[in-house]
Amino acid sequence: MAKAKADAILISGHSGGTGASPVSSIKYAGLPWELGLAETHQVLMLNRLRHRVRLRADGGIKTGRDVVIAAMLGAEEFGIGTASLVAMGCIMVRQCHSNTCPVGVCSQDPAMRAKFEGTPEKVINLFSFIAEDVRNILASLGFRTLNEIIGRTDLLRQVSRGADYLDDLDLNSLLSQADPGPYARYCTLEGRNEVPDTLDAQMINDARPLFEHGEKMQLHYNVQNTQRAIGTRISSLIVRQFGMKTLAPGHLTVRLRGSAGQSLGAFAVQGLKLEVLGDANDYVGKGLSGATITVRPSPSSTLASNQNAIIGNTVLYGATAGELYAAGQAGERFAVRNSGAIAVIEGCGSNCCEYMTGGTVVVLGEVGDNFGAGFTGGMAFVLDSTGGFTKRINPEALLWSRVSDPEWAEKLRALVERHVEETGSAYASMLLHKWDEVLPQFWQIVPKDYAKIIGFSVDGAEQARSA
Repeated sequence: MAKAKADAILISGHSGGTGASPVSSIKYAGLPWELGLAETHQVLMLNRLRHRVRLRADGGIKTGRDVVIAAMLGAEEFGIGTASLVAMGCIMVRQCHSNTCPVGVCSQDPAMRAKFEGTPEKVINLFSFIAEDVRNILASLGFRTLNEIIGRTDLLRQVSRGADYLDDLDLNSLLSQADPGPYARYCTLEGRNEVPDTLDAQMINDARPLFEHGEKMQLHYNVQNTQRAIGTRISSLIVRQFGMKTLAPGHLTVRLRGSAGQSLGAFAVQGLKLEVLGDANDYVGKGLSGATITVRPSPSSTLASNQNAIIGNTVLYGATAGELYAAGQAGERFAVRNSGAIAVIEGCGSNCCEYMTGGTVVVLGEVGDNFGAGFTGGMAFVLDSTGGFTKRINPEALLWSRVSDPEWAEKLRALVERHVEETGSAYASMLLHKWDEVLPQFWQIVPKDYAKIIGFSVDGAEQARSA
């Protein structure tokens, strides 16, 4: 990461984190941040890279003492999440995924949210007292600034807590120090690590007729996976000049050939359409805000689209509007926190539709485990040709049934037809050709509370669950 000119590296420990995590993960996944932080700091020092990058630590940091110890092990930035939530009123009942947070911190239910009593001042007070605690500890050690103790593991020593089975641990490796040479033990770089400009810079220059005269345009580029966040900067200019919804969808079409890097179309807005002939990395459509993204295999590809991944993990993370059509499978955590985007894909991994609060997702193939954890709004359709979907769904707050309502069946078909139109998918086209056989294999999934709002047939869904 440091060699790739990262501005900061985060070492995140096993403590803290979301209360929606599975109990097995809370108990058994991860390691203390002290281990990773110490080793990272040492390796960066040995390779004369420490002064070029900031180290950040989090994972259960709550007090000034925790901050000082993290600094002595090499960190200069500190994440304090759980304590901040507690300051706002969180009582740690670990129901973040169930939409039933009793204090309204993590809920879409208006009745629950009305109970939220957090204020910015409470969080300000927390950090003020932590800072004061750090200042007192530094004064007791004879130091004036935090920078003076960064990487100073010689100020730490292993203590006995009276437990023989713990005191046998040799923690000296955590306290080892590498020779800093002529460089500091912390980041001395002013500003940011400069990296080559993004493809958007070229796109903005080429799209001058759009910004100067409002012309409708189509641009073509070859891309590679080192080019990230394509479409984000130009979306910013579109919003500044035309607003969020002035341009018609597809007013500016950008066609890309190759493998797009991470965050393709992040925060992209209405008026922009991104077409990829190839594939794309993780975080496609992160925060999508109205744009249309299509991803299809290269014309020379002989792979079956429904059997191969074409986009990466955590696609449509936090999307609020827009459309995504991908002629292939997605990775894990598809449409996490989606609140308004429409998407059609041909298969995905685990945790699909996690925390989803709006929008529509159509999956024309297999899905992984834990479908719909924390899914509280919106709707999903999943083609279950093998009959194994109901074993993978998260059942606490969801209803599912076959698509029996003609209106929903027509909307589903229209989305599949649009998918074929945008991607040319031979697989999806085949499904349309035998639609009467395929439709009974779809499941329609709706959160229980949302079902009452849209008039979803709850009785029929319950019968399907029992079956």
